[in-house]
Amino acid sequence: MLEAIHGRKGLQLTLGFLLGIGFGFLLQRGGATRFDVIIGQLLFEDFTVVKIMLSAVLTGMIGVHALRSLGLARLHPKPGSMGAIVPGGLIFGLGFGILGYCPGTAAGAVGQGSLDALFGGVLGILIGAGIFAAAYPALQKPVLERGDFGARTIPEILKLNAWVVVAVVAAAIFALLCFLEKSGV
Repeated sequence: MLEAIHGRKGLQLTLGFLLGIGFGFLLQRGGATRFDVIIGQLLFEDFTVVKIMLSAVLTGMIGVHALRSLGLARLHPKPGSMGAIVPGGLIFGLGFGILGYCPGTAAGAVGQGSLDALFGGVLGILIGAGIFAAAYPALQKPVLERGDFGARTIPEILKLNAWVVVAVVAAAIFALLCFLEKSGV
């Protein structure tokens, strides 16, 4: 079934769009698009967003590796570097802290009619992407490629079987989710 999707860009875009709508719907239903829930997360008072995102990471991680093991999917890791990750994380965190939305929750909040997410979030994302695209040629060599660690996965870096890493990370995520649920946050 997945081979039928490979190479068909229109179908891939349609599937991605529909899955994005589904994920956005689940974010909205879980409360992750509400400003007060996100601020509660940033203040370490309400861990709804962390629970939703960790559940998504857990499901996606197991699903991707299961599909890969069955030969139905291939990983295409992109090269990474500290010069890209550190500034990117700082910009992401700054935007998240100022606006109170990450890109995913901003899109979900726009879907439920939040004007602050539309004008502050989506508009800010588009402006920021434009600035980055314009500055990219000047930043590529001196900043973004600094501390390059190549296109490797965590299991490759650790020289471990992917399923060992999946099992350890899944157990840690599951334990954290159980702890958060028991603590009532």
